[in-house]
Amino acid sequence: MALAQSDLNRYKSVLEQKKKQLLANAQSTLADDMVLDTNDLPDEMDLASSEYLQAFTFRLRGREAGLLEKIDRALAKIEDGSFGSCEECGEEISLKRLDARPETSLCIRCKEDQERAERDFG
Repeated sequence: MALAQSDLNRYKSVLEQKKKQLLANAQSTLADDMVLDTNDLPDEMDLASSEYLQAFTFRLRGREAGLLEKIDRALAKIEDGSFGSCEECGEEISLKRLDARPETSLCIRCKEDQERAERDFG
């Protein structure tokens, strides 16, 4: 059962909105968080705290970059007609899973297998 065009349009809209938000977050980080002004920080504790928060923000943005790649792949799959198929087993990904994570490339069974393997070997 292939996805209806209305479902594809809805997922495309959701993915584009997520992408827009991630790009806005990245712009905000570049504009606001890249600068660490030591004149605004009166002591070493404040400086250390600010550096920690800055490092945390950059790590978070790094994770968002990975999500952005997944979103771009999902949008490309919508365009080429392969959206909604598991990359591992080829089965259709459930609507419930796509509603929760439209950028997913694995059905729930294959994702659980992947996570189990990462736990066992990671």
